Amino acid sequence: MSSPTSSAAPASSSPGRSLRVLVYSDDAGTRGEVLRALGPRPHPDLPRLEYVEVATEPMVIEHMDTGTVDLAILDGEAVPAGGLGIARQLKDEIFRCPPVLVLIGRPQDAWLATWSRADAAVPHPLDPLQLADVVLDLLRDRVPARPA
Repeated sequence: MSSPTSSAAPASSSPGRSLRVLVYSDDAGTRGEVLRALGPRPHPDLPRLEYVEVATEPMVIEHMDTGTVDLAILDGEAVPAGGLGIARQLKDEIFRCPPVLVLIGRPQDAWLATWSRADAAVPHPLDPLQLADVVLDLLRDRVPARPA
């Protein structure tokens, strides 16, 4: 894992580049649901999204350590390592950690998302419009400003 002094600068610093979104779940169906809900470009204000699907905690850590991820979407219900615990670890260990969105089992679990230090939470079943709105809010700051 990155040391607290390492920097995960926005990976989207070069113009015209897509944004990289890591999607973690041990369930391929959940990963697919996220990809189908967001599509390649969920909003005109965002560039294309490039997805990295991972099914294990070590792969989440490996990809996040590269500094090339603009957003991590983590399944809070994944096993054996839940996305809530991984979110907390990422926020604790990566300096300037990119935004983290957790998928929670039900709206009443929002307090767990707060504990995890995730930037946002979306409950299952996924609402594609809600997910797209949250992703837009989280990625907006990682998109370079367009010249006037």
